[in-house]
Amino acid sequence: MSFFRPKILTTMKGYKKEDFFRDFTAGIIVAIIALPLSIALAIASGVSPEKGLHTAIIAGFLISLFGGSRVQIGGPTGAFMIIVYGIVKEFGLDGLIFATIMAGFMLIFMGLLKLGDVIKFIPFPIITGFTSGIALMIFSSQVKDFLGLDMGEPPSEFIEKWAVYISNIDSINYGSLLIGTLTLLIIIFWPKLGLKKIPGPLIAIIFTTLLVNFINLDVPTIGSKFGELSSSFPKPSIPEFDFGKMKMLIGPAFTIAMLGGIESLLSAVVSDGMIGGKHRSNTELIAQGIGNIGSGLFGGIPATGAIARTVTNINNGGRTPVAGMVHALSLLLIMLLFMPLAELIPLASLAGILIVVAYNMSEWREFVSFIKAPKSDLAVLVVTFLITVLVDLVVAIEVGMVLAALLFMKRMSDVTCVECVNLDYTKEENRDKRELPEGVQLYEINGPFFFGAAYKFMDVTKVVSGKGIKAIILRMENVPAMDATAMHSFEKFIKICSRKDIKILISKIKEQPLAVLKKSGLYEEIGEEHFFNATDDAVKYSEKII
Repeated sequence: MSFFRPKILTTMKGYKKEDFFRDFTAGIIVAIIALPLSIALAIASGVSPEKGLHTAIIAGFLISLFGGSRVQIGGPTGAFMIIVYGIVKEFGLDGLIFATIMAGFMLIFMGLLKLGDVIKFIPFPIITGFTSGIALMIFSSQVKDFLGLDMGEPPSEFIEKWAVYISNIDSINYGSLLIGTLTLLIIIFWPKLGLKKIPGPLIAIIFTTLLVNFINLDVPTIGSKFGELSSSFPKPSIPEFDFGKMKMLIGPAFTIAMLGGIESLLSAVVSDGMIGGKHRSNTELIAQGIGNIGSGLFGGIPATGAIARTVTNINNGGRTPVAGMVHALSLLLIMLLFMPLAELIPLASLAGILIVVAYNMSEWREFVSFIKAPKSDLAVLVVTFLITVLVDLVVAIEVGMVLAALLFMKRMSDVTCVECVNLDYTKEENRDKRELPEGVQLYEINGPFFFGAAYKFMDVTKVVSGKGIKAIILRMENVPAMDATAMHSFEKFIKICSRKDIKILISKIKEQPLAVLKKSGLYEEIGEEHFFNATDDAVKYSEKII
């Protein structure tokens, strides 16, 4: 199966002890970083903390084992947080598990259809727009815990959420604000001390947890919100099939699959550039699907390739899928031995970590750079961003893709032209020094001949109505492709010429447009003898028929 070749099969050839120690060290470091992130993302997604660890362990191991990237690290990410929170709020945890498994099968199906390369063609303005929108939503979701506001669960809608925050601003817990601020400062300034091997988020968690418990600071913690956490590993269970629920969850599951596919392949592309490798996109999609099915069966949340953790893996020497598998097994060991200690972690500290995640996701530099980009790209970016924040992520992707496609068609139609060359056919090599015979007109089509540009070709028919035209030569050397709408316009043009007894001669047509004409029967209707490899030959032929 050429579309499914896990990288571990090729990277294990010639694998040495030195390679294992590098992968082992990188896996341990990535696990230390993934620990607080997995807990924070689970809580922010509306599920219990251990669900994040279960996801990082199960999906992380499976994605590395079956994946198409040498260094990809899988697990829960911020991109899923908003959609997961919405599913849990509307359908409960069972609905989330059902959607996660459905998304897994969708990802496998995408891989089997070899859609890995197609997903890469999603326009960058759309990716930047919804990624920045998600970042803003993540930041908004953490304000309550960062400030320690004394209120219930905030609404999921962006404007309503901020309205509730403002109305409860007088209930700020200054202890939570202090802990959240300290977390931000530690994460920001820790790397400047030259201790990059020890992740800043872990130091922030340890320091703020010790501070809260030693001085008995009255701030909400994981334990105060969720109670006792289980350190036991969950057993797999298959959710009860419900066709009605499946119909309602198709949309959210598709969003999870699309986000998972896009983010994992983007992460794989980034890692390729760092290690000089080449990932297998369809294999990666199948692995992401297997990972999400596994996560769902063990009660976890959606997972995908995590860019930050993947980059950390590379920077610390990880070069094969073994590093990702070590990361998952390390998290399993930490969970089994130290999970009860997680109850002491203050929620404000986790909020601070996710605010940094949101900042890193925001891509504000790319956002600002689009000010100098074409207005059409800026429009796609802004529309996708606003719909993501104010309406829904699914709608944002749909509208963004439609808008980008329409603008692309407009650009292609702008570069496609049909012009009357008349006496100027000097582009031809080895032509005779002759003018076009009287009654012969030469037209040149430049650019993709598709439905967005077919109307330009139909303008030629207005000229055909003129008197004295005996033959029209169409030069098509610059037409790389032709679609059904263009073919229909071509057919109408042939009928008009046939009624007026005007011969159609075609020169230098390329393979794809020629195949379209043959398949439609227009090739035989025009006549094989009316196709030429050079325009000069067409001109000579026109002299004979006139």
